[in-house]
Amino acid sequence: MLVVEDSAETLSFIADALEAEGVTALVATSGEAALSLMQQIVPDLILMDAVMPGMDGFETTRRLRQNIATSHLPVIFMTGLTDTKHIVEGLGAGAVDYIAKPIVLEVMLARLRVHLTNARLAHGARTALDATGRSLLAIDQAGRILWSTPQAESLLAEIFATGEKRQNDLPPTLIEKLEQLRSDLSHGTNTFVFDFAARRASFIYLSRVGPNEFLYRLIEEQAGAREAILREKFLLTSREAEVLVWIAAGKSNRDISEILSISPRTVNKHLEQVFVKLGVENRATAAAMAVRALTDRS
Repeated sequence: MLVVEDSAETLSFIADALEAEGVTALVATSGEAALSLMQQIVPDLILMDAVMPGMDGFETTRRLRQNIATSHLPVIFMTGLTDTKHIVEGLGAGAVDYIAKPIVLEVMLARLRVHLTNARLAHGARTALDATGRSLLAIDQAGRILWSTPQAESLLAEIFATGEKRQNDLPPTLIEKLEQLRSDLSHGTNTFVFDFAARRASFIYLSRVGPNEFLYRLIEEQAGAREAILREKFLLTSREAEVLVWIAAGKSNRDISEILSISPRTVNKHLEQVFVKLGVENRATAAAMAVRALTDRS
């Protein structure tokens, strides 16, 4: 774990106590030093002094939360016993707990054990998730990326041509569409197809996994790939598969007619055949079946 504290005496006291408990303690004497250190190594947990010269613990924590590589790290901050405003500010910056100064060793160690255990369990679950090779990412209500698997991070960088690891931003237009997708699933689909420059990707909304954490699967599409899956799964014609792809994306008949350059009447005729082949009676059920088929094959 990492201890960030500007007082050499306090830093030595905490580091010695942790080492005695068998916990490897990294140390930093400022917020700037902590951020620099974490470019080389990411700890399981951070114990952060609230008030430090230069970049204080609150600003350091906010910067950690803004970086996708460190946004998941639990931060516990240390503050004076009566500094209620610091407690509120620390929690608002993203800390998960606080320890009052002067530090009571037994209390500090007890709290750290709990948070270290939780952090390691979370790390283990995330490592297992990464190993599946799935492109998954979680965003908050504002569209900020909270975490992503390596596959999703790499694909995001390629799609948006960043040339480097993304920090936490998706394009505003995409953020708005993903919010609409979460808030209105009545059209029978959980998928949004996003075109950006020459690339196309599907964002599949999976679930809400926390009070302000929403999980998506990200899939880059090759031209005709989705249509081929539906054509094979449901024995559709090429045009019927194209219509069903856009039904699954929540498009209206008029939208589909413009996309495919056919009349709304022709779209409706193809859709009638799709209903027969799928054994359904409405577009919502057809869309749901298509989404399930595409998700299972992704």
